[in-house]
Amino acid sequence: MASSANPFGPRPMDEVKKELLGRARENRNPFLYAVYEEVAPVIQDLKSVEREAWAKAFSALAAPHEERAARAEAQSDTTVAQKHYLTAYDYHHVARYPAPNSPGKLKAYRRSQENYLKAARYFDPPVERVEMPFRGQPDEGSVSVGLLRKPRGVEKPQVVIIWGGIDAFKEERPTEPYLRAGMATLCIDMPGVADAPLAGSEHAERLWDAVLDWIGQRPDLDSERVGIVGGSTGGYWATKVAHTHHGRIRAAVNHGGPAHYAFAEEWIIKAQRGEYPFELAETLACAFGRSSAEEWVEYSPRLSLLDQGILNHPCAPLLCVNGVNDSVFPIADMYLLLEHGDPKPARFFPGGHMGGGGAQGVILSWLRENLR
Repeated sequence: MASSANPFGPRPMDEVKKELLGRARENRNPFLYAVYEEVAPVIQDLKSVEREAWAKAFSALAAPHEERAARAEAQSDTTVAQKHYLTAYDYHHVARYPAPNSPGKLKAYRRSQENYLKAARYFDPPVERVEMPFRGQPDEGSVSVGLLRKPRGVEKPQVVIIWGGIDAFKEERPTEPYLRAGMATLCIDMPGVADAPLAGSEHAERLWDAVLDWIGQRPDLDSERVGIVGGSTGGYWATKVAHTHHGRIRAAVNHGGPAHYAFAEEWIIKAQRGEYPFELAETLACAFGRSSAEEWVEYSPRLSLLDQGILNHPCAPLLCVNGVNDSVFPIADMYLLLEHGDPKPARFFPGGHMGGGGAQGVILSWLRENLR
């Protein structure tokens, strides 16, 4: 277990504020549509990252934009309406960040979804919110929610299923590059976060049974050409699904995910003061049905794909992408994947978690080749 010095104590607020201001200035996650001049004073006034106070402070920024969006909509100015709905969505998105793990954060997440879907009415191509039946346990949900977009002018497109990790949900996944390439996108939530019907566990890959079954029942989608992309913690599930569902998908991408070494206590403690400025171990714990960093340290070794024996099973084509200096999940996990099972392509970039902006182009090019 963790040492008595408590490596999971709060990060100094001056460090947190510096990181948040830098992200807000550059419109980096979680500040996707935020206006720096509006959000910077709120960041400067933060006394802590206490969840309810955090949610209240950032959600308060959304109301003026919701009002402007509604006025623009009444005047049929859809461009302005979309802009302000997206800004309102983002302030609620920041308010629930990194996870909706308190009443105020959960309320903020639902408000972020409302504003996102209002903005999405004006996307081209539009967003279709879909519910995929899920046959789980009595304490689990009955549907998995997805956001589907189909490219214009393609009768039966190939499909890329996309999901993020512990803090970036289906509403935050990039889809435009895939749509321009003629691919349909289905954005979902990985187990344990947002609208997923089940918590993360050693067996939660069964979520993808329902998703793939649903695609197979859609006559407007090509169920014979399905790719998957899991980002950050979601890369763990991309790797596992590439093995457990290898006969049902054409291609898989682990974009910055863990596999084995990331679940060791030594790494968990080290990563807590890495490039991720928020509650890393605590948020990982939340996604896997645990409530504290200490519980995550105790539980997470059970997730090792090496120890589960998964990595020597047949595998769909799996592209491994990350930054060599990732301090969230160790690059050693990517090398481990290359050392086991079927041969795998890889692209590693200088820098930190997920490899930076160049990764998306590599992923898109590789998927186009493998799905055509």
